[in-house]
Amino acid sequence: MSLVTKRNLADQDGAYAALIGAHKGLSDAESTAFNARLILILMNHIGDQAVIGEALALAKASGGRVAG
Repeated sequence: MSLVTKRNLADQDGAYAALIGAHKGLSDAESTAFNARLILILMNHIGDQAVIGEALALAKASGGRVAG
């Protein structure tokens, strides 16, 4: 398995809106903690250390840019 970097969401706008909506009403600290929990849940779902490593490296190298 390798990291999928091409757009892979059927409804990108809906996914983004759901993510933003999940943060609604949270303080900065709560939002940061939410993001950490979400990342750990998704890492567990992926379950492949090599793919997770690719994702971590891409996130670090992209400097805030979104792949796609």
